[in-house]
Amino acid sequence: MDKQQLGAFLRSRRERLKPEDVGLSAGPRRRTAGLRREEVAVLAHISTEYYIRLEQGRAPRPSAEVLAGISGALRLTGAESDHLHVLAGTAPSRNGRHRRDVRPSILALLERLPRTAGFVTSATFEVLACNDLAAALMEDFRELAPQERNLARRAFLDPRPELYGVSDATEFRHHVVMQLRSTLARYPADPAVAGLVDELREGSAEFARLWERHDVQAAAMLTKTFRHPVVGEITVDCDSLALTDSDQHLVLYSAPPGSRDAEALALLDVLGAQTFTS
Repeated sequence: MDKQQLGAFLRSRRERLKPEDVGLSAGPRRRTAGLRREEVAVLAHISTEYYIRLEQGRAPRPSAEVLAGISGALRLTGAESDHLHVLAGTAPSRNGRHRRDVRPSILALLERLPRTAGFVTSATFEVLACNDLAAALMEDFRELAPQERNLARRAFLDPRPELYGVSDATEFRHHVVMQLRSTLARYPADPAVAGLVDELREGSAEFARLWERHDVQAAAMLTKTFRHPVVGEITVDCDSLALTDSDQHLVLYSAPPGSRDAEALALLDVLGAQTFTS
């Protein structure tokens, strides 16, 4: 149970709600942001004193029933409720280190994908593997050192983000922060995870600002547009498949058959990454 992070998360979710969101009247004398602690306690059917102690990081581990009541009172989403259980220590956690090895069947699948750019990311956004089309569309991550393959570092610490030519940089940064918060909760003992978060908080004011929001659910990224130096603008469908056994993601970029974007991907597939990296 991470009492301090649990308290901070509860406080952030409480402060974002308006009284009318839960059927309460704001009243003329309300001076605090969001709901009052006693209002959350009433809605969750627990004592005000206990809820206050939870926010202050002084309460013992809450039961599953208490967490369910709090989730309902704070109108948490499914992802937020799961995160609440992880922080409270009532959900399975991964006490070791996040995995960076990609199983052979996934590596083979990457090479068999027809006209689809594919790559695998770790729980900390390191690109662990990619196929030739992904290398041609973005960059050949296979030639880079592990630290340089990390998409989170690129999103927040690279002084030249325009080099990577993506249209959704702002949305992706939000996604990175939310996912890293969940990753840190799952791997509290992994120094690589904590070290990355500390590095980003110290090196990027934007990351530090977004981190303090305690958001944990990112909107799905359905499309992405690349501005490629050779074939021009390409808009692709973006699908991210969770590899639950290794806590990794298989990310696939494709385009509708017959579209101009599909033709551009096909051209990249023929020319290969070497044309653009030599």
